[in-house]
Amino acid sequence: MTKIPAPSEKTSSQTSGSSFRTKPDWIRVRSPGGVAFTETKGVIRKLGLSTVCEEAACPNIGECWTKKQATVMILGEICTRACAFCNVKTGLPDKVDPMEPGHVADIAAEMKLEHIVITSVDRDDLEDGGASQFVKVIEAVKARTPETTIEILTPDFRNKPEAALDAIVKAHPDVFNHNLETVPRLYPTIRPGARYYTSLRLLEKVKERDPSIFTKSGLMLGLGEARLEVHQVMDDMRQADIDFLTLGQYLRPTPNHVEVSEFVPPENFKAYAATARAKGFSMVAASPLTRSSYYAGADFRRLKEARMKKLANNAEKIQGEAF
Repeated sequence: MTKIPAPSEKTSSQTSGSSFRTKPDWIRVRSPGGVAFTETKGVIRKLGLSTVCEEAACPNIGECWTKKQATVMILGEICTRACAFCNVKTGLPDKVDPMEPGHVADIAAEMKLEHIVITSVDRDDLEDGGASQFVKVIEAVKARTPETTIEILTPDFRNKPEAALDAIVKAHPDVFNHNLETVPRLYPTIRPGARYYTSLRLLEKVKERDPSIFTKSGLMLGLGEARLEVHQVMDDMRQADIDFLTLGQYLRPTPNHVEVSEFVPPENFKAYAATARAKGFSMVAASPLTRSSYYAGADFRRLKEARMKKLANNAEKIQGEAF
């Protein structure tokens, strides 16, 4: 197992006292712009859709939109929770838009998307947490562009998780993503509206219902987590049979959000990735700028290839044992 160079064992109490820490060179990105970026923005505006790229102030928006890639955010722009790291607005959400599924299907068709990522705000005001809207969007995209693969990044549906999962699994997205975000110890301050084991169990239940759906989850680093805590989360994820792990640097969006505890060096991300692969993840994406949807389409293709290779190896092993 790869040893992480100069591992940080800081806790959340050891954060910087400054309002904003200077970002290291490896965090710098180009300002968004260009023809392709403007075209993507135009399509999104025309259809009246929201994107997590904008709402969460993603550092990769320039690169992704230039490549005609965007993560669509359904169920409005206002979240019912107030996580300490998140830039999405909090308050009383608007009514669910019945035209939204069709608009998402339109963007998949107009941008000729091979792979689409659909996420949402938390909607604890809705009885099903918004699960039925996810289902409608999945069905609309499949009807309009059946060749488009679908990845969803969901909330925890804490009101009725069992019914929500039954409906979503039946709709059969290609990838079910739900981020754990941070280590259990930091949940009370970083993600107070959620519970670590509830989120972990959600992913496990997807696999129990349909093993063919890829499951995916991610952590933000630099919030005060210790190295061994990250390793334990990896073990928990593998116990839940999660296929794909993402690790990225937490970046503070405004002075009103929780401070960055540290900027984790790229070499530490590489070491974490090596550890994760050794623990059995089919796919690992780990770098300071990695986000859940970053290179999602290309990663999905590699994830399918990894599964096919694993199935082939298992078949050869069984055949060899038979003789």
